[in-house]
Amino acid sequence: MAGRFNQFLGGSPLAVVGKLILLSILIGVVLHAFNFDPWDLIRTVKELVIAIWNMGFKGIELLWRYFLLGAVLVIPIWLIMRLVRAPRGR
Repeated sequence: MAGRFNQFLGGSPLAVVGKLILLSILIGVVLHAFNFDPWDLIRTVKELVIAIWNMGFKGIELLWRYFLLGAVLVIPIWLIMRLVRAPRGR
């Protein structure tokens, strides 16, 4: 059971937590260099929800556009990571 859990996490829980902390700090430094504030993200999500509520179907179109904009980055990166980490044939 522990082997499957470690395999799911990608290593031991302590090592994964350590990597996530270091990666979070690195990404935080990069985002700070671009003058990004986490409260801006929370405010933007709140405004998105309010806009969807107020606009009805136009809000769904706005949400769809945000989805497509994010998917342009997320899907190729995910695919590349899956291909790089794919098990090699024997």
